Amino acid sequence: MKKVWCGMALPLCFLMFCVSAQAQTGEPSESTLAAGFKQALSIGTEKAVQTVSQPDGYFGNQAIKILLPDGMQKVADVLGKLGMQKQLDDFILSMNRAAEKAAPQAASIFGGAIKDMGIDDAQKMYSGGDTAATDYFRGKTSEQIFSAFKPIISASMQEVGTTALFNNLMTKYNSIPFVPKTTLDIEQYVTTRATDGLFTMVGEEEKKIRTNPAARSTDLLKSVFGNL
Repeated sequence: MKKVWCGMALPLCFLMFCVSAQAQTGEPSESTLAAGFKQALSIGTEKAVQTVSQPDGYFGNQAIKILLPDGMQKVADVLGKLGMQKQLDDFILSMNRAAEKAAPQAASIFGGAIKDMGIDDAQKMYSGGDTAATDYFRGKTSEQIFSAFKPIISASMQEVGTTALFNNLMTKYNSIPFVPKTTLDIEQYVTTRATDGLFTMVGEEEKKIRTNPAARSTDLLKSVFGNL
């Protein structure tokens, strides 16, 4: 094989070698990596928001369905024995309906976080686990999502009857003699569970793109995630 002498152009030769090595390994460039993860997150968050915003988006999905708070389980046991199981079921349904109504508010927050994502962030996501991008997003946006969700969920709980049902159930329970009195911040609870459920679904969409070639719907996604 003929030797190539670079002389004073050693840095250029080294750069050419790096580019050649990158092409041989098939790994995407930094800019391609960042663009690919931005696109993956755009698609994943859009699908997640659309999914949970539908009727039964929360209620019909056992992975994210909002159930009674742990602190209310004893209340439910007592009231169920008193013939109020339907009211309890209606209350659970109403919590999920409130979350479904609030979910579209997340779209613009996700969009802003995607624009702010840098190359270093993308590199960490590339070498991370199946939900590395979702974990990044949770760290960057969970407080914003929660703050955006809470007033919407509060209004939704009023609209769909969650608040009235909760107050009725708690009043009934606390009027029973000799039972320990219970207080709960139901708006805080529903907002927290709604936020967690949304990120769970974003994580599911990320896993699909990482592990299922059929979910890589663009050439960019195929280029970035085909080597994972």
